[in-house]
Order: sequence, then structure tokens, then C-alpha cells
Amino acid sequence: MEVTAGGIHNSNEVGRAVADFAANGSGGGIIALPHAITEVNRDLIIQRASAHLMPSIFAFEAHAYAGALVTYGIDRSDTILQTADYVDRILRGIKPADLPVQAAQKFELVVNVRTAKALGLTISPTLLGRADKVIE
Repeated sequence: MEVTAGGIHNSNEVGRAVADFAANGSGGGIIALPHAITEVNRDLIIQRASAHLMPSIFAFEAHAYAGALVTYGIDRSDTILQTADYVDRILRGIKPADLPVQAAQKFELVVNVRTAKALGLTISPTLLGRADKVIE
């Protein structure tokens, strides 16, 4: 597998980047990293990838509900709880500098079977079994 950066900086570049990648004929897919550009252009990226029968992978659950094939990333609910705990500690007088740096503790995998069918893909039962959520 070879990773190729799309170089997308705005919505005008989304269609071009996806079409160029599809024209390559590699049969690959789109991995959209969490970034303001991919968030703002989420629906366009998913739509253009689907039009070229390319699977798309994003980081957050909402993207799977929007039509991405798979999402894998932090569980935002868990991260919000961690943040609330930090705020509580600070409001109780602990100095922020005295708090440990924390990383996400929980990740979630969401698979969109509907998108897989539209792309002509079959998701293995093993992957479906490991998914936190499956969109039928």
C-alpha cells in the first residue's frame, strides 16, 4: 500500500484530488485525517469518493453516519468526560501545571455496511464482530 497526500486546502480542490486519485487506477481509497478542512468538506469528500466507488475512512462516528465506509478514532463522549474531570479538578484548586497529560483512553470502530454494499464490498464477519457500532 502506498499513501499519497491529496493536498486539499479548500472545497474546490476536493473534486480534483479525488478524481486524480481515481484516475490513477490503483483501486485505493480515501483516508481523511481529522482536520478543519476535512470536517468542513466531509460530505463532499464522501460523495466524491462514493462516485468513484472508493471507500473512505474518517476518524469520527458522525462520518460513518454521513456515508463513510469506516471510522476509527477517539470516543468523543469519553474524551468529554475526561475534560469535565480536568475542569472539576481545576475549579477545586488544582493548578493545571500539576495535572498529568492525558491521552484518549477509548477508541471506537464504526462500520457502515450500507456504504459497503453500495461500493460492492463485503465486510468480513471478524471486522463486524470487532466494531463498536455497525450501520446497517
